[in-house]
Amino acid sequence: MSEYNWHIPDPVTQPEFYRDIPSKRLFAWLVDTVLIVLICLLILPFTAFTGLLFFPFLMLVVGFAYRVVTIARGSATWGMRLVAIEFRRLDGQRFDLSLAFLHTLAFTISVALPVLQVISIVLMLTTGRAQGLGDHVLGTVALNRRAMT
Repeated sequence: MSEYNWHIPDPVTQPEFYRDIPSKRLFAWLVDTVLIVLICLLILPFTAFTGLLFFPFLMLVVGFAYRVVTIARGSATWGMRLVAIEFRRLDGQRFDLSLAFLHTLAFTISVALPVLQVISIVLMLTTGRAQGLGDHVLGTVALNRRAMT
């Protein structure tokens, strides 16, 4: 099956594509956060440790870049790859750089505004495709990679 001749699976007839997606996304987020912290700690000596003064901002910038680059290169962050999920557009295609940027921007805004993050989590837990708020806005979905093979 080619990447270009399929659509997003129906959650009723093909639930294996969406099984455990919210918990996998949470675990992937934890792994990605640890990786981002480690990258920031490796950067600190190159800032003569002044990076400690703006560490939250450093985390924001590094995290944003990490997510955009990893999602653009494989439609998943390294944490997502570890738990075997990846993002797809509703037409089944993988993310390109612009969609990776927009998805990361939506994620960042959602994390910055707790009410949006709560809405996103509720949507992931209650909708058939386990889509967060950013996924609904952008027309994207996270799928189990193993179900695609």
